[in-house]
Amino acid sequence: MHSRRTFLVGAGSVGAAAALAACSGGGAGSSGPDTDADPKDQTIGVAMPTQTYERWVQDGKNIKKSLEKEGYKVTLQYADDDIPTQSQQIDQMVTKGVAALVIASIDGSALTSQLDAAKSAGIPVISYDRLLTNSENVDFYVTFDNYKVGVTQANSLLFGLGLVDKDFKKAKDAPKGPLNVELFAGSLDDNNAHLFWKGAMDTLKPYLDDGTLEVPSKQTDIEQCAIQRWEQETAQKRMENLLTTHYKGDKQVDGVLAPADPLSRGIINALENDGRGKTIKDGLPIITGQDAEIASVKLIADNVQYSTIFKDTRKLADQAVVAAKAYLEGKEPEANDTKTYDNGSKVVPSYLLPVEMVLEDNYEKVLVDTGYYTDEQVEKGQA
Repeated sequence: MHSRRTFLVGAGSVGAAAALAACSGGGAGSSGPDTDADPKDQTIGVAMPTQTYERWVQDGKNIKKSLEKEGYKVTLQYADDDIPTQSQQIDQMVTKGVAALVIASIDGSALTSQLDAAKSAGIPVISYDRLLTNSENVDFYVTFDNYKVGVTQANSLLFGLGLVDKDFKKAKDAPKGPLNVELFAGSLDDNNAHLFWKGAMDTLKPYLDDGTLEVPSKQTDIEQCAIQRWEQETAQKRMENLLTTHYKGDKQVDGVLAPADPLSRGIINALENDGRGKTIKDGLPIITGQDAEIASVKLIADNVQYSTIFKDTRKLADQAVVAAKAYLEGKEPEANDTKTYDNGSKVVPSYLLPVEMVLEDNYEKVLVDTGYYTDEQVEKGQA
């Protein structure tokens, strides 16, 4: 049996100005932005991947609100996780002469021609949370420390299993194991999924190597564990197959590394349907997550999901606005990482924001006290 641990933690790392698109922006290699343009005469194009994932709805709202507060007009488009739709939406934004682009891609490698067009039109491009890859025409990247997200997820799993203490050092009373865990990864076409995975696996590797943790399915490569488009139903089906094949009888699942809350909820559904308990206290394994979606925060409050990772998208949206505004004023936005994010064509200057581990013991401090959710929303599981 795993030994469930909790503590209060903040595991952070630290329309166009002119009729022609060519006059509206200031991307790398362009003739520069119209720094005298009034913000109310400039439109910023914001491309988001989907509305089916709660966090992207919040991101879109936050960016739009922040840009409009600065006086800019905003065209906000969601692509319903369809790559051709997002390509077309960005094409239209470029054609209409937006002053800047903020893009959260579905597939970071699928927008090369759109980025080429943006550069030709002098439009600065800000890659938002998901890195745009295989193109030199990405001016800036705003994101969270995604390697740290994976590290923090793995640490929450280890802490919940009783293997580490609150400082993430080996616990004095750590179980000897072996403890049975299964691993899930995100969508392979999302660059962040690889960073989450690397951070998590680097952290778990010593415990896997010494046999403290075992993966009964033997599925330990990202390709085996990936969930296309981060779909909850796909994660549930994979967990059901793992239970049927590798956990017959009373063989216990002690923990599951899940990189995002929708996957976590699918995994929980599979475990509950298999009679593995309704809460952690009565047998559910330690299950991680990410994005602090309200449905999962309620599960954490109810002792069902063990953890999630909070990435304050209000701050990320504000940073995207800071970057866009800098370009439109003829300046360079501040980067705090100029080495990590090589997109295959260039190292993209980046601004990384911290992340926080959320557990049953601290969700109120991290999420409610900061105004991200209300107590009523957590109780209902609806924002």
